[in-house]
Amino acid sequence: MNSRSDVRQERTERAADFVAPAHAAGLSATLDYPTPPLDGEALPPLWHWIFFRPLIAQSLIAEDGHPQKGDFLPDLGLPRRMWAGGRLRFKSPIIVGKPISRESRILDVTEKQGRTGRLGFVTVAHHISCDGVPCIEEEHDIVYREPAAPGAPAPAPTAAPDGAEWQRTVVPDEVLLFRYSALTFNGHRIHYDKPYVTEVEGYPGLVVHGPLIATLLLDLVRRQHPDGRVVEFAFKAMRPCFAGNALHLCGKPSADGKTVELWSKDHDGWIGMTARATLA
Repeated sequence: MNSRSDVRQERTERAADFVAPAHAAGLSATLDYPTPPLDGEALPPLWHWIFFRPLIAQSLIAEDGHPQKGDFLPDLGLPRRMWAGGRLRFKSPIIVGKPISRESRILDVTEKQGRTGRLGFVTVAHHISCDGVPCIEEEHDIVYREPAAPGAPAPAPTAAPDGAEWQRTVVPDEVLLFRYSALTFNGHRIHYDKPYVTEVEGYPGLVVHGPLIATLLLDLVRRQHPDGRVVEFAFKAMRPCFAGNALHLCGKPSADGKTVELWSKDHDGWIGMTARATLA
């Protein structure tokens, strides 16, 4: 595995946004809540992902629907790009109706040779403040891959563990994927363009957004433990989930109630994402 400090070059990016109540209400409706967070109330954890949307000119969009690489995110010569995981620390709440800011920095760029070809890993650090108060420290992992090889076998899946104490099942359909893409201004075609995702990317169907699955996992904690305050969250994507199939969201709190092990499993029982939430 080789680090690419020459590519990293201490790149930074700054962004500003406003926690609009209507935007928060859009995600609330998408996640099936009857009442959204109101002006002056705290935004639930991970809901900040619908802000700081990539408002890139249409002429600067790549074939896959993402903004072209090479500006902030490096171009590693690998066309496929997806969320791989992340780690977050929640220091104070983001408040609906307040301004927010984000400073991002490339922490690491690494390349290696995997079973499916050359891989690139980029880690981005985000520092997010609300109305001048530091709120979230986040490390975001992105994986870059080579073009899909026709007939290449999929990586061997891993069976999901037993013993979930909490479980909720959703079926992420095309409408749910469209709504989340719209909320995040995510043009990645694997989430809505079936001919592209099957013929170009080589997947069997529309891919459910990794951040949406992570949000649903942490939402499971919110539904089961509404008075709990999440202070840390870490997640890792293991296997894609596809539209139209059941997605089982599972959780198992520790004996002292301070942590919750979380995972998603698909309709065949394969694990899709693992996560851990730490509560105050």
